[in-house]
Amino acid sequence: MCAHTHMHDTSHITYESLLEGNKQFVEETLAEDPEYFTKLANGQKPPVLWIGCADSRVPANQITGTNPGEIFVHRNIANMVIHTDMNMLSVLDYAVNVLKVQHVIVCGHYRCGGVIAALTSNQHGIIDNWLRHIKDVYRLHSYELDLISDEKERANRLVEFNVIENVHNLCKTSILQNAWKTGQEVSVHGWVYDVANGYIKDLKVSSSANTNLADVFKLD
Repeated sequence: MCAHTHMHDTSHITYESLLEGNKQFVEETLAEDPEYFTKLANGQKPPVLWIGCADSRVPANQITGTNPGEIFVHRNIANMVIHTDMNMLSVLDYAVNVLKVQHVIVCGHYRCGGVIAALTSNQHGIIDNWLRHIKDVYRLHSYELDLISDEKERANRLVEFNVIENVHNLCKTSILQNAWKTGQEVSVHGWVYDVANGYIKDLKVSSSANTNLADVFKLD
């Protein structure tokens, strides 16, 4: 059966079916490579840290054609890099300083519910505190965004700006600044995934040093 048959109908998924699916995954994987789990159990050395959205349509490994063990993943609502978020900072610290990843990718996606919600004045609950960070990104780019009359287009442009700002936020962390200071080779990139066609767009905002930052953000 094609894996995409039930893409929009999730009614077949139950608690039990997840466990059954796991057994099937193990059987199929071992049939292909009897040593698969033995090799995985020996540890991980992924070259990439992925900071993505928690959206169920954007799984890092599947959309990049990679396997378990090849991408270290952190996901939250609207792929945010917030300098007070200890969860994200802990993942970043471990990825850069222990795993020695060579690339950190912030990957947003078009039609992002978090970004769309941030463009409204509706109250959504505790998530409003998180969406405030996206509203700040809107405020930074409001002149250009307000010129876009089409709502979907405006939201998609804010998705791009959100990725760009979060790439900058990554570069401002002491974790990356210290890595660059010691000559560690690690680059930061900004991507956007299009859920409507499956393709990733590179926003060309890569950085491998703190040279593009304003002096106030550069740490000695």
